[in-house]
Amino acid sequence: MKSVHFASLAMVIGLGASLPASADQALATAKNCMTCHAVDKKVVGPGYKEVAARYAGQKDAVDKLASKILKGGSGVFGVVPMPANTQVSEAEAKKLAAWVLSLK
Repeated sequence: MKSVHFASLAMVIGLGASLPASADQALATAKNCMTCHAVDKKVVGPGYKEVAARYAGQKDAVDKLASKILKGGSGVFGVVPMPANTQVSEAEAKKLAAWVLSLK
């Protein structure tokens, strides 16, 4: 009986760990980010895993990426500029940036 409870607990913990990533990808989809980006490949802009690797270890990475999400930017990943995302709030930009940086 204990092994059944342990297996159930492990499954719940595993599901809980995957929910935030799904929720943030859902936010990225809702805010049209996935039109130009994918998690693991270049579309118009870089894949999110490439972005995460570029900013890995930078203490201010969430703020930098949130600013880029809000204001747009160019030159970091090539010549195609990223437009400002006026439909994204500052809190949403920080949530999206944290999610992107969590991808490995």
